[in-house]
Amino acid sequence: MTVGILIVSHSAAIATGTVELARQMAADVPLVAAGGTDDGGIGTSFEAITAGIEELSGADAVVVLCDLGSAYLTTDTALDFLDDDARARVHVSQAPLVEGAVAAAVAAQTGGDVDAVLAAAASAAASEADAGRPSSLSDEQPGGAVPVDGAGPVDDVAASESVELVNESGLHARPAAEFVKTAARYEASVRVNGVDAKSLLAIMALALPKGATVTIEGSGPGAQEAVDALVALVRSGFGE
Repeated sequence: MTVGILIVSHSAAIATGTVELARQMAADVPLVAAGGTDDGGIGTSFEAITAGIEELSGADAVVVLCDLGSAYLTTDTALDFLDDDARARVHVSQAPLVEGAVAAAVAAQTGGDVDAVLAAAASAAASEADAGRPSSLSDEQPGGAVPVDGAGPVDDVAASESVELVNESGLHARPAAEFVKTAARYEASVRVNGVDAKSLLAIMALALPKGATVTIEGSGPGAQEAVDALVALVRSGFGE
C-alpha cells in the first residue's frame, strides 16, 4: 500500500519546510505541501488542499496533517466536495504537524498501511505529553532523556549487543529514521536503550550524541539478525 501525506499549514514556508524535512527521512513517500492563501498570504486555501489531494490521487490512501484549527475546517470543506470513493481514501490526523509528519512519513517509507501511518503520527502527541511531564533525576536516562511510557527491557531477550555511536549527529533525525527503517524490516521485537526501535519519536527522544553507548536488544523470530543489522548500521556511522 502506498500512503501519501498532505501538509496543510497557514504558512507556505512551514508547509514546504515540513515536507522537505520529512522527505529527508522518507524519500520514496509522496509528500505534498498546501500552505498559505492563494495570494501568498497567511491562511489556508480550499483550492490548494483540493489540488494537493488530487496530486496524491496515485496513492492508495492519503493522510492529512494540519497546523491550526481553521486548517482543519478548510480541509473538511475540501473533503465535502470529493466523491465518496475519493473521500474514503483521505484520513485527517490530529497529530502535531512537524513531529507527526516526520513520524508518519517514516512509517509510510517502511511499508506501513494507512492505520500504521496514522498510529505513527498519533505517537507524536503522546511524545509531546510525555515531554511536558515533571521528571526527577531518578526518571531520567543518561543524556537527560525522559523514558517513553511503556519502555523497558525486551521480554525473553534472545540477542543483545552494545555499540558506540560514531557519527557526528548521534542518533537524531536522519540517523534515527535509518535505524527505524532497518528495525522495521524484521519481525523481531527490538529495543534500543529501553525504547521501541521501530518508533522514530521514541528514539529521537533519547537524544543520544556521538560517543553515547547504544544497547540493542531483540526477542522473537530473527532477533539475532535484527540486532546484527542494527549494530552494523551504527558502526557504519549511518553513512555520514
